[in-house]
Amino acid sequence: MRMRKVKWAVDYLTQSPHLVLEPQTLKGKWKDYLKVDSLHVEIGCGKGNYSLEMSNMYPDQGYVAIEKNESAAGMAVKKFDENEGNGHLALIQKDASDILSWFEIGEVDVIHLNFSDPWPKKRYAKRRLSSKSFLDQYKTILNKSGQIQMKTDNASLFEYSVLEFENNGFKMIEFSVDYRRETHNEDVLTEYEEKFVKKNQPIYRCVWEKI
Repeated sequence: MRMRKVKWAVDYLTQSPHLVLEPQTLKGKWKDYLKVDSLHVEIGCGKGNYSLEMSNMYPDQGYVAIEKNESAAGMAVKKFDENEGNGHLALIQKDASDILSWFEIGEVDVIHLNFSDPWPKKRYAKRRLSSKSFLDQYKTILNKSGQIQMKTDNASLFEYSVLEFENNGFKMIEFSVDYRRETHNEDVLTEYEEKFVKKNQPIYRCVWEKI
């Protein structure tokens, strides 16, 4: 479902110091910019809770959140600005199809895909964030042992993604079709995830490592 426009969030967006208007200028420099040794990128961060809370949980790691929707991005950076933790955070409000322009070869340690749009119709499969065209870009910006961590409630997207990763240069190192049946305090619940967990819907999760 497309998010309705939230005027205050759109207006607030460009005022935030956490928004990076020209991410290409930081290509190869993100770790220095965020003052960290480890760089995480969340693609499709929504309202920003996951990157925010993970950065608070792991204050020595940097998080770059990417969100193309202006309203959601505005809400996210407002949370980042109001955060009292020591999170090393930045937000890019653009379409992730340009991700190669923003990150250098081998610059990223972990990519997070949380509850991405499943684009269920076959003719839109190339828009899925786990399609080959995106995976080829991820392989370029991930370091030699870089990981992609994916969570979804959509079984069809999960099945599609497992095959895409396996066929495009990634090795599966973790796999679960009911991730939250056990407690995982090391991993923050996203807003979507909380809703699904309350309804006892399974969360599918997989972690892949670049070969």
